Amino acid sequence: MAGDLPTREGKTMTKQPGDPNAAEPDQPVVVDSTETTAGEAPSAPVIASATDDGQATERVEAAVDDPADGTEESGPSTGPVLAPAAAVIALLSLGWLAAMLWSTREAIHSAEAGVTVISLSAFALPGVISAALVAGAAVALTGGNLLARRYGDGITLRFVGAIGAGMLVGLLAAVAINLTYADNATTNVIAGTTAAAAIIGGAVAGARSAPVVGAISASALGALIFVVAFSRVRDPLFNLFGAGDTQESLVNAAKWVSRTESLLAGVVAGLLAFAYLSWSKRRTIRQDPAATLPRWPGYLLAGAGPGLFLLLAEVIIRVGGRSLLDLASALSEADSVAQTMLGSSRVDNGIWVLFVGALVSLIAFGRTLGSNEAEDEPADDAVAVGTTR
Repeated sequence: MAGDLPTREGKTMTKQPGDPNAAEPDQPVVVDSTETTAGEAPSAPVIASATDDGQATERVEAAVDDPADGTEESGPSTGPVLAPAAAVIALLSLGWLAAMLWSTREAIHSAEAGVTVISLSAFALPGVISAALVAGAAVALTGGNLLARRYGDGITLRFVGAIGAGMLVGLLAAVAINLTYADNATTNVIAGTTAAAAIIGGAVAGARSAPVVGAISASALGALIFVVAFSRVRDPLFNLFGAGDTQESLVNAAKWVSRTESLLAGVVAGLLAFAYLSWSKRRTIRQDPAATLPRWPGYLLAGAGPGLFLLLAEVIIRVGGRSLLDLASALSEADSVAQTMLGSSRVDNGIWVLFVGALVSLIAFGRTLGSNEAEDEPADDAVAVGTTR
């Protein structure tokens, strides 16, 4: 019948003048079509409208899932996760490398030519290699951030760029050594080994997880600075640990001082790694909530990273600086024993920093998980109470 409109019950509603239930012209009447038979999917809402000539027309509107804020919902972000403050870490690392090269040069130039120069060069080589390893990684990490912003997070491009950045740092360090150090047999060994360490550090920074590499670089730099600062309190600790006039008491005191230094350096490394990753996590969430964040293996690796760097530096020293170590050991029997003890002490120090740093970082990460669960418990309890009412 013309002028009749369908209702929900399937009946018709006739437009009669004066009828209070009559639909006004051009006023849409929503027909609920969500009631479906078994096995049928709910259809979109149908809106019936009456035209001026009394004919009812239907209009189907598609359901659109709009976010609560009225903006279009976007898919998960595919942008690269960058390491924050990479440029600052790179500048600090380069400054630390320059300080190590300068102190080594001053020690060598202040000594008399001959056996003293060789001994001091062998003694200073580990500090220079560790600083070059961290500087190469930090500079390569900064270059990786720049490449990721411009070309995306391609692993091949990132690795090639990291190698190039490490080679640049190694080349500059080698040129600085050859231009400022005395021209002797040890200079080329120090320059070549330093360049190799910077290149290897750059290769390490080519890993895909930039925040973890940034945490390793920052915590390793902090551990190296702590070790140098700790040297100021070694003499009081020797007396504290019972160093006396006998050789045995001196050896035992030196062992305990070395263990204390390694333990504290591991704690510093673990706390710095955790703090950096936590800061990076909060910063990434603010910028891109859909980004992939490091989980507990990332915290474990970041805490162990400084110890791994120290052990890697020891491998570079024993391979690239073998000729210098052999020269220092051949000077005398006492020098041979000293080089052997120093090498063993460096390995022990790296192992202690590795395990203590990893443990401290993992424990700190675990405590944050516990606090988050405790914060979630009141909300869960409120939901449970609301459902029982």
